Amino acid sequence: MAVTSLVPDALYWARSSKYFDGKITVVQVSTIFGAEPDYWTLALLGTDQHAMPDDFEFIGPAEHPAKYPLRQAAE
Repeated sequence: MAVTSLVPDALYWARSSKYFDGKITVVQVSTIFGAEPDYWTLALLGTDQHAMPDDFEFIGPAEHPAKYPLRQAAE
């Protein structure tokens, strides 16, 4: 899955050698730094960190269970 096919606010299964010891995790595409794709980052769920999409290998979309609201770490 290419970075150019990402959707803002969507959740994805991904892995990175720089984060989470290379284990598969769920990340969320964030537009906190700007709405243009060049400014998108990935919110690392369960933390207050953001990472660059190029640092990750995307495995596929992750579905958000509707009955569990997603909250950011700062909330």
